[in-house]
Amino acid sequence: MYRRPLQSAVRNVINLTASRAAVGKVLDQEACFARALVACELAKASSPCVTPCRTLHITTQLYNVKETPQHTEEEVGAFTKLIEAMGFTGPLKYNKWKIKIAALRMYTCCVERINYDEFFEKCSLPDTLNSWFLVAQLHVWMCLVRMRQEGRAGKYMCRYIVHSMWEDVEQRSKIMGIDAIHRKESMKAMTETFYAAIFGYDEGILSDDCVLAAALWRNLFNRQCEDPKQLELMVEYVRKQMQYIDALDGEDLLLTGEVKWRPLVEENAQSILKVATPTYNDAGL
Repeated sequence: MYRRPLQSAVRNVINLTASRAAVGKVLDQEACFARALVACELAKASSPCVTPCRTLHITTQLYNVKETPQHTEEEVGAFTKLIEAMGFTGPLKYNKWKIKIAALRMYTCCVERINYDEFFEKCSLPDTLNSWFLVAQLHVWMCLVRMRQEGRAGKYMCRYIVHSMWEDVEQRSKIMGIDAIHRKESMKAMTETFYAAIFGYDEGILSDDCVLAAALWRNLFNRQCEDPKQLELMVEYVRKQMQYIDALDGEDLLLTGEVKWRPLVEENAQSILKVATPTYNDAGL
């Protein structure tokens, strides 16, 4: 007879606790954002000649998968569904060897077309294998986000991009003379770091700049960044880079894997955000 009142009381306590936790989380985010703004204002006041902070992208709406633009799933037969449920890859739109070669080339673009010394200098990162890996995994993640939009062939390509990355990391550690025991431990730690970073970056790219900055602070800077200008620089870099590679043709990426990256620091940062409109004279030319 006392069961229903007791259940109602317990439910009220749980709801009250959850609401307090949600309010506390919101207040923490607002406090972090306020501290970042204060730091930017202090930096501008102390250095009047420095370029002012850009306007932060702020939103209270967090997108879920169903709300983001999705490509239509390609039609596959029952046999293809069966073999893919067993862990194999069915027939794809393009030859699998061509996709593997494109994946290797795309990973090569993440390694050879990035000025790592500039990242180490601008972000105050030590010149170590781990710092190189943190910068490389950021660009690999951006490639994975882009190629996951290309259906089954894009997901197949993502697998070999990651495979190429781990092969390269292992070879680099061998060249540096790291013994097998420490190399195994380092590879395990890097694997955990990589997949944790993917979740953090995915959340950040779907959220506002505060969440993305927090993900970069945890993963790229390894919780050791004291300068808000560095975080601002990297947030702007990721946003403009994602916008740039999203505009690349998916067919070309699947077949060639060629990616050209925007520079870390640009003379006109707004050029990537605003497409230049043509000007006409009085004759309409």
